[in-house]
Amino acid sequence: MIDSFGARLRVAMDEHGPLCAGIDPHPGLLAHWGLEETVQGLETFAMTCVQAFAGTVAVVKPQSAFFERFGSAGVAVLERTLTGLREAGTLSILDVKRGDIGSTMAAYAAAYLGQDSPLRADAITVSPFLGFESLRPALDLARAGGRGVFVLTLTSNPEGAQVQHAVRNGRTVAASIVDAVTSQNGPDSIAGLLGSVGMVIGATVGEAVQRLGLDLAAANAPLLAPGVGAQGATTDDLRAVFGPALVNVLAASSREVLRAGPDTAALRAAAGRTARQLNAILST
Repeated sequence: MIDSFGARLRVAMDEHGPLCAGIDPHPGLLAHWGLEETVQGLETFAMTCVQAFAGTVAVVKPQSAFFERFGSAGVAVLERTLTGLREAGTLSILDVKRGDIGSTMAAYAAAYLGQDSPLRADAITVSPFLGFESLRPALDLARAGGRGVFVLTLTSNPEGAQVQHAVRNGRTVAASIVDAVTSQNGPDSIAGLLGSVGMVIGATVGEAVQRLGLDLAAANAPLLAPGVGAQGATTDDLRAVFGPALVNVLAASSREVLRAGPDTAALRAAAGRTARQLNAILST
């Protein structure tokens, strides 16, 4: 249990602050950095981020899609990115949002959570909307290997409410996901550790958490919160959305920090500044 993802994440957040810095090499940011939209530009961007963020922030989150669009060469850059973070001792969350059934989900789990996979990360994002138990291969492999998963639960995109707010047997889909995550983290709670099964909760979902009756604090889950920074979430938003679970929030910020590049020192300074600001907000 001492080597669980949740335990390591809590140590990293205590040391560096609750920032998850994104590596999102989308075309606009490549151009902003003066880089060409090529594999070479992608690699320069990603390796600069690794150098800047390693040892500076609690977690780094590469967005897989922006690597995959370059084909096998882009995936090779993603492998080197994850390897660089691993060698630097910095936790990684690979944002892949995989969700499937049976042997296919088991293959996704092996690809991103398997001990011998070149694409292994410390945690991945997953989609539960084929049924929470469809995630079982990833949940089991992650726990066995001391890794984590972050389950999409309440997202800020307008379309998300069609599924996440839907009611079945008197419970919303989002509430049923929270219930399932709470159950998964039960052993960690008993051991006094932060759970290794987290949730993705948009920082800009407003009063939806309260309206849907979601008890985020009881889940003992790390809460990956996109929407901080360029997407407009404020201090008041964070307090309103997460309430007593605020201490477990891992705030994701990509564009606001990445705009400080391409200078490595400026990028590192922006990440450190954002982490300190978030720590002041989320630790009180």
